[in-house]
Amino acid sequence: MRVRDWRAVLEDVTESDADPSEWRAVGGDRSSGIGEDLYLGHPAVGVYQLKTYAKNPFEVRGVGTQVARQVDDEVQPLFPAEGSGHFGVQSPVESEDEAEEVGKNVESVLEAHADAPTSPEALFEDVMGALDSPAYGPLSYDEYDRSEPLTGLAGTFEEAEKVLDAELDDLVDEDEVNRGFE
Repeated sequence: MRVRDWRAVLEDVTESDADPSEWRAVGGDRSSGIGEDLYLGHPAVGVYQLKTYAKNPFEVRGVGTQVARQVDDEVQPLFPAEGSGHFGVQSPVESEDEAEEVGKNVESVLEAHADAPTSPEALFEDVMGALDSPAYGPLSYDEYDRSEPLTGLAGTFEEAEKVLDAELDDLVDEDEVNRGFE
């Protein structure tokens, strides 16, 4: 298992050639210490685990790794189905021209949905398409606690959980944050 900066792990997600709409995510509070846990899963790519915390209001720090090369029958039910909350991973635009094009695409999607009956799911799907998002889908996230799926994933990937917890605790100690920013 190779532990890396959380942004490097997200780069793996954004650079995969997998169907962007098949990603699923589960997140919530860490079981101990400050910060959050997030699992990203895709049937063709596998499962990634991230542990992050806010060093201050402007900087997020964290670690992550790939914990499985596939989403097997044991892990798949722990990820949400359609109709849950949503998440999207986006790479920044690289030029002013690209930013204008993306803005026009999103504006067109919003105008089309404003003029016709639609569902929140269809709007989300179309906006992610207009943004050319490399990864998006349903999200199960509990901002106050650890959900059963999050606890189940942590138990399934127990070794990675311990290693990433230790690495994140080292970052927190190094930054002298200990309890989050005030």
